Amino acid sequence: MVIKTAEFVKSSGKWQECPEGTMPEYAFIGRSNVGKSSLINGMLKRKDLAKTSGTPGKTQLINHFIINESWYLTDLPGYGYAKVSKVMRRDFEKLINNYILNRNNLVNLFVLIDSRHSPQSIDLEFIQWCGESGVPFSIVFTKADKLKPNIVIKNVEDYKAELHKTWEDLPEIYVTSAEKKTGTDEILSFIQKTNEFLANNSVTFNE
Repeated sequence: MVIKTAEFVKSSGKWQECPEGTMPEYAFIGRSNVGKSSLINGMLKRKDLAKTSGTPGKTQLINHFIINESWYLTDLPGYGYAKVSKVMRRDFEKLINNYILNRNNLVNLFVLIDSRHSPQSIDLEFIQWCGESGVPFSIVFTKADKLKPNIVIKNVEDYKAELHKTWEDLPEIYVTSAEKKTGTDEILSFIQKTNEFLANNSVTFNE
């Protein structure tokens, strides 16, 4: 997929305030400091479309971008939070859950996982929640350039082994690096093929 245009649309504090859901939508989510904004910018070949920060938990709203005037990319707040109050943490959880469960045009959720770590319970629990809630999702391992390739492979295989304890079939899995731009074309190819399938089958979205 060639990215011809990528424009910020709006930030929303409630899922009901999101842009009109008449186009396919792909959302990105991960715990704090997973490299979500860097991956989005690298994938879209834009330097600072999604705002990056040295402070984990910077994304606190639902941020919508329109790509090639034909689909939405959504940058969601993390499900693992920086130093925030319990009240704010609950508000984040409510915002995320309501968006994921109620956004009718959400085609796929990309769950980002830091490839540098062994399986984390917070990631496994969120993936389990997606499965139990019937949410279509893919798993994206980030920061693959930070470790030797064999260690990245081991960590990914460890996650797969852990997931296979409760999952018979696993979703699509991508291994990426925002710095080296690896894996991003594969994600865009998945989005393009999905959009073509929706168009060929005359799938439409309504509010």
